[in-house]
Amino acid sequence: MNLKKVLWATAILGLLICGFIAYQIYNAIFSPNTQFNNEEAFVYIASDATFSDVTKSLEPLLKDLSTFESVAKRKGYITNIKAGKYAIQKGMNNNEIINTLRSKNLPVQISFNNQESLASLAGRIAEQIEADSLSLLQTLDDADFLASTKFDEDTKLAMYIPNTYEFFWNTDAERFRDRMKTEYDRFWNDERIAKAKKLGLTPNEVTSLAAIVQKETAKVDERPRVAGVYLNRIRRGMLLQADPTVIYAIKKETGNYDTIIKRVLFRDLEMDSPYNTYKYAGIPPGPITMPDISSIDAVLNPEKHDYLYFVADVSNFGYHLFAKTLAQHNRNKVQYTRWLNQQKVMR
Repeated sequence: MNLKKVLWATAILGLLICGFIAYQIYNAIFSPNTQFNNEEAFVYIASDATFSDVTKSLEPLLKDLSTFESVAKRKGYITNIKAGKYAIQKGMNNNEIINTLRSKNLPVQISFNNQESLASLAGRIAEQIEADSLSLLQTLDDADFLASTKFDEDTKLAMYIPNTYEFFWNTDAERFRDRMKTEYDRFWNDERIAKAKKLGLTPNEVTSLAAIVQKETAKVDERPRVAGVYLNRIRRGMLLQADPTVIYAIKKETGNYDTIIKRVLFRDLEMDSPYNTYKYAGIPPGPITMPDISSIDAVLNPEKHDYLYFVADVSNFGYHLFAKTLAQHNRNKVQYTRWLNQQKVMR
């Protein structure tokens, strides 16, 4: 009888121990294990991250890191880490967290506009994806890539169409660059190419002219009219005489693209640069900035008129006064010059 009691007691104790272990396992796997107040928190896991790196990122977000580590080992996550951006929802348990980290890499929306150099583009993109600015710049500026895609030192900026694009955060520099080439080819469809040919321009020339339009006016509704002025000048064999090209020439010469120039001086117009449209005829060899789609389409769909000149309208800031003759333009110009002097804008 004593032996039976011992056996029963042992069996019951065993069941209790098993139950306790099962409860502990269940609790570790399925009990909520977050400690942040927001509805969700984002975790970024680098491409070369170790399990230790992951736990460091998660530590501020979890109530019990040890139970997460235990479940991660059971589920084989520690040897199968996936890079990316992940959303941890408030109240998730360890099982849900690990399933999220395994398969729910979130896309990110990246955007850029009006960069004047590949270096500034690389810096802008590096703020939005995993790739760093140095690797991006080296990849974007790769000589073999430029040669294979028929871009060069002057035209390379034209390949990047400002917009918002969806990527995974863990995108590397090469995948970003190649995607941008795909987007460029998609943008320059048969319709746009046909419009460029009708104007007697190549896509690169359209982009270079659009970059000037972009710099001349921030008003999207005015861009077709400004584009029309420059196209009229090209048709008549006139110099473009665009102040933004002179400013860009100065920046390119000094290498300082952060230079702020509000007023172009007569001495600037003598600068010997193919980008100085007061000195050299035709469209500059490349874009002076990354023009918006609206500026490119403004060149492809210009307003038809007889205007050859324009100057800022100080009575309606952001817009311009247009003229068909130099005499009319000079009269319009007086009000702008007077305003610059009143504001003491000398450079």
